[in-house]
Amino acid sequence: MEEEFLLIEPDSRTLSPRGPELVGEAAGELGDRVGPELTRYQVELRTDPHTCLKEADDQIRATRTAAARAAARLGLRIASTGSPVVGRTGPVPITPGTRYARSAAHFRALDDEQTVCACHIHVGLPDPRDAVHVSNHLRPWLPALTALSANSPFEGGRDTGYASWRTMTWGRWPVSGPPPYFESPAHFDDLVGTLLEAEALIDRGGLYWDIRPSHHLPTIEVRVADAALTPHDTLLLAAVVRALTATALTALRAGEPAPRPAPELLRAACWRAARDGLAGHGIDPLTGRLEPQTALVERLLHTITPALRRHEDLDLVREQWQRLRTEGTGADRQRAAFRGRTDMHDVVDFVISATCPL
Repeated sequence: MEEEFLLIEPDSRTLSPRGPELVGEAAGELGDRVGPELTRYQVELRTDPHTCLKEADDQIRATRTAAARAAARLGLRIASTGSPVVGRTGPVPITPGTRYARSAAHFRALDDEQTVCACHIHVGLPDPRDAVHVSNHLRPWLPALTALSANSPFEGGRDTGYASWRTMTWGRWPVSGPPPYFESPAHFDDLVGTLLEAEALIDRGGLYWDIRPSHHLPTIEVRVADAALTPHDTLLLAAVVRALTATALTALRAGEPAPRPAPELLRAACWRAARDGLAGHGIDPLTGRLEPQTALVERLLHTITPALRRHEDLDLVREQWQRLRTEGTGADRQRAAFRGRTDMHDVVDFVISATCPL
């Protein structure tokens, strides 16, 4: 699990450009489980690989706590939200490094819009060729995952009207959003090679599709989610993504073809999920029909129930899903914090407290 966080100045609640400094401060305790991100406003925390979600939960909490302590020593706070609630005007301070400098030179003002944070889940696959086929099976579930994980309603001091504004911002990259349907691993390799030759990518790390075979690990990486507000939200996402991957592998071994929604419908369904989260209706990407978004998520959970049961995660997912039905997504909870006094500072304070709960 890879979690991205914003650095906050506690008095002004605006962003702090001291990300590299925090990485150095936290590295003594976290080692290579803490690292920089594109902008100096961000840091990334990573867990070790886990098969037991209880152990993963413990490490998520310990890692967040260690980073929060390091931030406090610098007079800062960390916040897990997909987009900055207040502050930030471009151009943004880019983290030093050759790759980030190349990105800024190549993509120009696009980098200025990327002070957004995500939660990435890697699932190990022994045969890297499987990742391409698993990606095909996971594509239809991207809207449901977007709705489930929405946590970026505010940006720069205003309510965007979206549950996941990060999704809309991130979609501006030339290689982003739902991945194509791949006919084979060779098709994937040929397409990536063409994108590199066309300079739509500066390297394979710039494949910003919502699902991708990792370019440096034997995993499939699901990148669709906003930064998770709480450790509980991260754990729910991880359990669902692992079960989806296991379900896709079972279908692949049985020779079942992957559902193939039209790209236009899948993109529209992802947009609707980013706009409304779990509220209201979403688009079924296979039929184009509007259905309650909660019903679409329930369909996902029903599909992966056998895998959840095998991993002994079913009770956890049921409990956390019921919590979301009651409390709402991270976006819903951020908006609830704002409604108390209609003060954006209250939202920032709420996010900081939820990021690292006692």
